[in-house]
Amino acid sequence: MSKNLPEHTPSEEIDLIQIFNMIGRVFNKFIEFIKSIFREVFSIIIYAFKAIIDNFKIIAIVVIIAGCLGFALEKTRPDIYSSQMLVKPYFDSKFQLVTNINYYNALIGERDYEQLTQIFDINEEEAEKLIRFEIHPGPENENDQIKQYDNFLKGLDSIRAQEVEFDQFLENRSIYSGDIFEINVQSFKKDVFRSLEDGLNSTFTNTYSIKKMQKRDSLIAIKKERILSSIKVVDSLKQVYVNVMEEESKSQDGSYTTRDGLSFIQEKTKTKEYELLEQEINLRKELSELESQKVEEDVFFDTLSSFQDVGAKYTTIWERYSIIFPFLAFLALSVFYLAVKVVKYVKSYEG
Repeated sequence: MSKNLPEHTPSEEIDLIQIFNMIGRVFNKFIEFIKSIFREVFSIIIYAFKAIIDNFKIIAIVVIIAGCLGFALEKTRPDIYSSQMLVKPYFDSKFQLVTNINYYNALIGERDYEQLTQIFDINEEEAEKLIRFEIHPGPENENDQIKQYDNFLKGLDSIRAQEVEFDQFLENRSIYSGDIFEINVQSFKKDVFRSLEDGLNSTFTNTYSIKKMQKRDSLIAIKKERILSSIKVVDSLKQVYVNVMEEESKSQDGSYTTRDGLSFIQEKTKTKEYELLEQEINLRKELSELESQKVEEDVFFDTLSSFQDVGAKYTTIWERYSIIFPFLAFLALSVFYLAVKVVKYVKSYEG
C-alpha cells in the first residue's frame, strides 16, 4: 500500500519552505512597518511635549496675556440679544419670506438704515442696532418628517419614488421643505424685537400668494354652490318620499301607485329615504369642511410664537474671546516654533 502514496521530491519540499519563509518575511515587514508608525507618532508627541516644557514660561506668559485681552474685550464689547418667532406660512408665501430675510440682511450690510426704518416703522437708532436676521426650519418631530416624505413621493412617478429613501430625503431637504419657520433676530438693543413684528408680517403678502388665495376662494365658492345645489335636490327627493310615505300610511295594502303609474313598496321607500338622509349628511359634512378650510387659512400666515418683549443674551463659543485668544496665541507660537525649526534645518542641510 505504501507504493500507492504520493512521494514528494526534495525540490518540492524546498519550494514549500521558501514560500513559507517568504510569507514570514512579508509578515515581519508588515509588523515592523506598524511598529515604525507607532514609534514615529510617539516621537512626535514626545518632541511636542519637550518643546512645550522647554518653552513653558514663554507659552504661559503669552497665553495669560491673550486670555486677559480676550476677557477685557468680552467685557467692553456691547451685549448681543436675540429673540425668536415661529410662523406658519400659507399659499406658498414662505418663498417671499426667505427672500425678504435675505433682503433685510443686505440692507444691514449696506447700512441702509433709512429703508429699515420704513419697513419696520422704527427709528434710525433702533435700526442701527440690528445685527442680522436668520431663518431656520421650525421644530418638527418624526411624524412631521414622514408626512413631508409622503407628500414628496406623491409628486413622483412610481419608479422614481422607489429610488428615494427616507434618510436620503431628509439629507437633501431645503429651507423651503418645512411648513413652520423660525425667524431669529439679533440686535444690540434688547427690547426692539416686538417693534419688528408688524414689518415682518407685511412681508408675507405678494402677488403670487394673493392670486393663489383668490384661486382657492373661487374653487371653494364653486364647490359650495355645487354642494348646496345637491342638497336642494336631496331635500326635494326627501319631500317626495315623505309624501309617498304619508300616502302609504293611508293605504291598506302597504303600496301606493302614483298618477304616472309608478309603484312604491313601503319597505323599499324607507330604504331610499335612509340613503337620501345619509347622502345629505355627507354633503353637509363636505360643506362644513370647505367652510373650515376657508376659516383656518384666511390669512397668509399664522404666528405660532411671537418675539419676546426682551431678548435673551446671545453668546457662542466663537465670541468667548477669553478662550479663543489663548488658543490662537498657542497656535501662533506653535507655528512660529515650527517655522524656526524648518529654517534652521534648511540652513544646516548640506544635501
